[in-house]
Parts: sequence; C-alpha cells; structure tokens
Amino acid sequence: MRVAFATLPADPDRENEDFAAAAPGAAVLLDGAGVGGAETGCTHGVAWFSSTLGGLLLCSISAHPARPLANCLADSIGLVRSLHGDSCDLAYRASPTSTVVCVRVGPGALEYLVLGDSSLLLGEKDGGTAVVTDRRLDEVGKRLREPVDALPIGSPEHTAALADYRDALTGLRNRPGGFWIAGPDPRAAEHALTATVPLDSLASVTLLSDGATRLVDRFELADWQQALDVLDSFGPDELIRRVRNAEDGDLDGRRWPRGKTYDDATVLHWVLP
Repeated sequence: MRVAFATLPADPDRENEDFAAAAPGAAVLLDGAGVGGAETGCTHGVAWFSSTLGGLLLCSISAHPARPLANCLADSIGLVRSLHGDSCDLAYRASPTSTVVCVRVGPGALEYLVLGDSSLLLGEKDGGTAVVTDRRLDEVGKRLREPVDALPIGSPEHTAALADYRDALTGLRNRPGGFWIAGPDPRAAEHALTATVPLDSLASVTLLSDGATRLVDRFELADWQQALDVLDSFGPDELIRRVRNAEDGDLDGRRWPRGKTYDDATVLHWVLP
C-alpha cells in the first residue's frame, strides 16, 4: 500500500476529533462530533470516541474479510459502548458521535461504507472521479441553519443561533426523517451507504473529513477532479493548506457562511498499484 496522510486540528490548543488509519488492504476515517466536556454525558470525550471506534473498526474489517462492513461497524459500536462501563450516560441526547468512512479490498473489488458527512473520493483509471457522501445531514441542516448563516462567526448572536441549530440537529439524530451517524446504538450501521467498485477501475481511493472537503463543497474553489490533482501531485498537506488559506481570508464567514471558522481537517490518500 502507498498511503499519504495528513490531519490538522481546527485549533492547535484543542484535541483533534478526527481519526484516520490504514492496514494492508483497508482504511478508515472518522470525524467525531459533540459539544465537548461533561455536556456530552461521556467522561471520555469525542476524540476518545472517534479514535477508539476507528481502531476497533479497522481491526474488525481486517480480521474478518468476509464479514460485511456494516456488520463490522455495528460490532465495533457495540464494543465501544461496553468500554464506557457505568461511567457515562449514553442515553444523554448529546453523547459523542462520529461519521465513518471505511474501505476494504476484496477479491477483485473495493468495498466501501459511508455514514455521516465525511466523503469517499474515488479516482478512476480513465481519468474520472466519483464521490460518495452521505448527504442526509446536509439535507436536514439546510432546513435549520438559515439563522446561523445570516450572522457573522464570532458574534454573540451567531454563537446563540449555532447552539440552537446544534440542539435541533441532535433531536433528529439517528431517527427516520433525520440523519444517521455512529453513536451509542449499533443499529445506526444498518443505515450506512455501502457498495462495491471493481478494483481494476480505480487508480486511487481518498477518505476525507468534511473539514478537508470545504475547498470543494463549501468554498467551491475547486472541483473534485482538481482536488484529486492536488492530492496526486502535492499530497494531502497541500489540500489542507489550501482549505486553511481560504478560511483565513473569511474569518467571519461572510463570504462562506459556516458554523465555525476552522474545522478539523483530515485526508487519507491511497494510491492503488
């Protein structure tokens, strides 16, 4: 495997809640979410949740190559739940959650799973690209975030509107008509997007958190092919650098409305032989 990896926290003084890792023939990326601290009902925190779930999932999909990815994810969520013991209130509505992207090479095919708004970018041998993103969170968010987008980042009004927005999203988490994400309930894995792609059609496989896809899907400063060209030519660090440059030029979110100026950004770029 030839894998290039880069990650950058939104704030150097805070934990990076993204996690990515690879093993022979497999890779995972998770983007943790929560409001931080004791307010999640979990004493471990969001970064612990995403990294623990990610490590267990990578182990599961590698050790059980015939087991469906969704089943591996459900098993891993169950294991993480057991590790909380009696110290955490997992019924609390803001307990830690995480997006999940994972891939595994099987006989002649690449299997993938996507849950939540992280993305899988497939570079095709014919020069094209294909992108898999779970848009259910975006679709729910569009109905709720107009008050947030109308206000400058950092203002007291924006902070209050963002808190209301996140609270409303939490009420729609892991239920019909809302969106699905890895959390305390293994049944969320049943709602992941899964499929297989012929391996001989692919040149590369890239896993990205939504903090890294901003250059394309929020700022529209590049398309997916251009993003892939950056990854192939300069690597994941350069893609994240371009995201940060755009964010630096729009600190208050007037040009590109968003919940926060910076986000954890992670890219795992896997070039296939």
